[in-house]
Amino acid sequence: MNEPLVLESHRNLLTPQGKFQLERCPRNDQLQAWDAADEFLLGYLDDLQALTRDSRILILNDAFGALGVALSGYPVYTWNDSCLAQTALRDNLQRNGIVPERVETNPGINFPASAVDFVLIKIPRITALLEHQLYEIRGLLQPGSHVIAAGMTRHIHSSTLKLFESILGSATTTRARKKARLILVERDHSLNEGQSRYPDSYELELDRVYRIINHANLFSRDRLDPGTRNLIENMPTDPGYDRIVDLACGNGVVGIVAAALNPQARLLFCDESHMAVASARTNFETAFPLRRDAEFRVTAGLQGIDDDSCDLVLLNPPFHQQHSIGDTIAWQL
Repeated sequence: MNEPLVLESHRNLLTPQGKFQLERCPRNDQLQAWDAADEFLLGYLDDLQALTRDSRILILNDAFGALGVALSGYPVYTWNDSCLAQTALRDNLQRNGIVPERVETNPGINFPASAVDFVLIKIPRITALLEHQLYEIRGLLQPGSHVIAAGMTRHIHSSTLKLFESILGSATTTRARKKARLILVERDHSLNEGQSRYPDSYELELDRVYRIINHANLFSRDRLDPGTRNLIENMPTDPGYDRIVDLACGNGVVGIVAAALNPQARLLFCDESHMAVASARTNFETAFPLRRDAEFRVTAGLQGIDDDSCDLVLLNPPFHQQHSIGDTIAWQL
């Protein structure tokens, strides 16, 4: 079978900082690994002429590493909930001859503690995550720090600006460029009240009442989505099951029900989201306060899991990657 035609323009990002070859993770030759908001933000930074060799930069939600690669000449810390995004950053740094250790990234759900000069935010799909991030970065900002958010115009609403203003201070948008906008934030240091609401929780009544904890980046955070409910209502049971996998586990509800109905089984929870796995761990340990075998992994699919080591894999596949909708990840899983 012939390989699909890949346009070089889909791989090569041209910025004031240089020319970089980028690919998505998982690889998708039909889609770029950056968008017009990345280009707008990098151009704006160059025009601003405020970056110095020692400027400390925090980048949030850099889907495939476009910002981290382009700005790797500065002290950069990138925070991303997705291990796929972290893999894309590492691979794209190597692809461009940059040592991956040049850019620091988060090993879990916690944010850095050191003050920064620039915070660059790609607007995430889930508003709760953005809200949580704005509270988390508030203490990192000092007088003179810049906060610049970027997104496609269809993802920036009046409510987005109000969120920035309620937590950080005055926020204005630029004119649209190639259907992308920037949000420029002026930190008001008198705004210090309140804190992140996340993780939050709700009660779920099934065979008994479960308290379900959700960190900020979780899908369907206040009720079961239809796919999860369907899995639960048709949960397989077999005394021969030794190891059950909750793949793309989210908050772990599917695996928890599988554990309740298959008390002899060991559970493995896998997700590419750090926040999902943290939520699943908390929920499982709350549901089974007495010791019960379970393993929790932040990983892409079942990478690192031995062949022929599982008896049952349960999956309610995701159909989003950041703002993109498609079935690439579902088929990969």
